[in-house]
Amino acid sequence: MYIERLALTDYRNYETLDLTFSPEINVFIGENAQGKTNVMESIYVLSMAKSHRTSNDRELIRWEKDYGKIEGDIQRKYGRLPLELVISKKGKKARVNHLEQNRLSLYIGQLNVVMFAPEDLNLVKGSPQVRRRFLDMEIGQISPTYLHDLLTFQKILKQRNAILKDNRGKLDLNDVMFDVYTEQYIQVAVQIIRKRFYFMELLQKWAEPIHKGISRGIEELKVSYGTLKELESGQTVEQMESILGQRLREVRRRELERGMTLLGPHRDDLHFFVNGYDIQTYGSQGQQRTTALSLKLAEIELVKQEVGETPILLLDDVLSELDDYRQSHLLNTIQGQVQTFVTTTNIAGIDHETIRQASIYEVTAGKVVQKEL
Repeated sequence: MYIERLALTDYRNYETLDLTFSPEINVFIGENAQGKTNVMESIYVLSMAKSHRTSNDRELIRWEKDYGKIEGDIQRKYGRLPLELVISKKGKKARVNHLEQNRLSLYIGQLNVVMFAPEDLNLVKGSPQVRRRFLDMEIGQISPTYLHDLLTFQKILKQRNAILKDNRGKLDLNDVMFDVYTEQYIQVAVQIIRKRFYFMELLQKWAEPIHKGISRGIEELKVSYGTLKELESGQTVEQMESILGQRLREVRRRELERGMTLLGPHRDDLHFFVNGYDIQTYGSQGQQRTTALSLKLAEIELVKQEVGETPILLLDDVLSELDDYRQSHLLNTIQGQVQTFVTTTNIAGIDHETIRQASIYEVTAGKVVQKEL
């Protein structure tokens, strides 16, 4: 798949913008704070219906305007697909092929993207919350039911936590609604955990050979999903529900002491090992960056396998963060295979055939002009 056309109306610092793209490489050049990343972000928002930079949708709307709009013409293997997302103070409205979608979960997945930005280099060494967000965003693209389960889980978790908070400090709890929420919590938590196990197995399958290639064959990457140690990917739904239910009963008193739910998908993490060593703790910056790069390239292959089409790659100011070898490996991998969008302050330091063949766009104060190389 690829984006043929992108149009913005009152989005960030763009009053209007209408661009057509190459199905291969598109490079946006400009100084900082001119609007390069805003274009990149708009493609991500068109895909995911949310920003990777902010949770406040109001920030996406141009100053003193009531709404912002992103339109895109997507070419998929079955033909052209128009997408539209309108962001206002009242919320979001999404259209697929001019038809409004009742739920955003039905919209997400029409356009698949893989974003690689400087903050993604913190995927390995950052907080567990960063890695859980990575899981949720990527699985959500290939599994609409996962997004629905996640939303349901968050609602039940909030209700369960409210009861625990209200009864904080008690030695025990005899509350019918709490038992109902706990049963619902277990059921939806297990669905999320099962999908995460499946995703991680696919990610491992693709990331391991990619990492070995980038490290010139001297490093072996293992990625594992950190959930309750008693839970394993091969277990049935019933087995997982029984285990989680038992563990929740065991920590009930501690949950009452703390006033919060202590076990579940909201506490899980990812772990990365290179040649058997935990690189979150012992890895060099180079190893951590190689791992982050391997995961992003693995995402491309994973999405391609699951949806039957290659996703779009967004490289937001990340090439300058990679050394020449990793930069070349990345560009060699995507050359002629993936529609790619790149932002950078200049291309003088990027010596690669892929960039020399790219469509170049110059960005200045919210204006974009296509240039010839």
